[in-house]
Amino acid sequence: MDKDSVIYVAGHKGLVGSAIVRQLKKQGYKNILCAEHEELNLTDQIDTYHFLSQHKPDYVILAAAKVGGIHANNTYPASFIYNNLQIECNVIDACYKSRVKKLLVLGSSCIYPRDCPQPIKEEYLLSGPLELSNRPYAIAKIAGLIMCESYNREYGTDFITCMPTNLYGPEDNYHPENSHVLPALIRRFHEAKISKQPEVIIWGTGEPYREFLYSDDLADACIFLMNNYKSNETINIGSGQEYKIREIAEVIRKVVGYEGRIVFDDSKPSGTPRKLLDSNKLLSMGWQPIFSIEDGLKNAYQDFLLRFA
Repeated sequence: MDKDSVIYVAGHKGLVGSAIVRQLKKQGYKNILCAEHEELNLTDQIDTYHFLSQHKPDYVILAAAKVGGIHANNTYPASFIYNNLQIECNVIDACYKSRVKKLLVLGSSCIYPRDCPQPIKEEYLLSGPLELSNRPYAIAKIAGLIMCESYNREYGTDFITCMPTNLYGPEDNYHPENSHVLPALIRRFHEAKISKQPEVIIWGTGEPYREFLYSDDLADACIFLMNNYKSNETINIGSGQEYKIREIAEVIRKVVGYEGRIVFDDSKPSGTPRKLLDSNKLLSMGWQPIFSIEDGLKNAYQDFLLRFA
């Protein structure tokens, strides 16, 4: 991508999109195109096509999606599959019709089978059953991946897909019920600290392993792929480091400064037992993450304090 290229970032206010915009600006890209929801509804096919045909971006990064944790996925399965399918179908087709030079679609590591071998290689896709708690969301993301692959085969487009691991960072969703595990824990520990609660209750056993990546590292990887990757095969983006949920809880407790007890409620679902991506394909290309889990969580907590405290 040239520094003067017009780059449209869909979902620029979310965790991923805002990080991509920050990184693009940091790396000297000058023409970053963004649109508020009031200006552009990506679930509307006509609206999406008109926007792209009018502004004619050279490159598009699709970071817009309806996302959430276990509770949100269990509560709103229809919304998760419908909205994400609509966004992907509209943006991918509009990019083809508007002759966008390159499109990057961000998926999710939940597309991989629940019990597939670890670490998870890209070729494990569709090799077994999905985790039931987020299956509608995962199927929508798989559809977007296959759609990009199909457009490349039929129309010769340059549409690439990447599968990030679990993400966190500035502009995350800290909703007490609908957020992912790290922002949910940051909020829970902070509120427990302020109200002097003697304990924090966390869903599940605390034993599942999770890999986490700071959002600015993901954004840097996305820009790297836009400049260096051309393939019909998806590519994983991860840190290569995994932690038990109970270990992460201890780190967050320390970052927040909470001194009470941590209690794990094993009557609630824990989710997938282990989920570590094999990111060797990306790492072998020369990309490396920068942020440690401790530094990333400190930044995330400062973002939470600025926005909500």
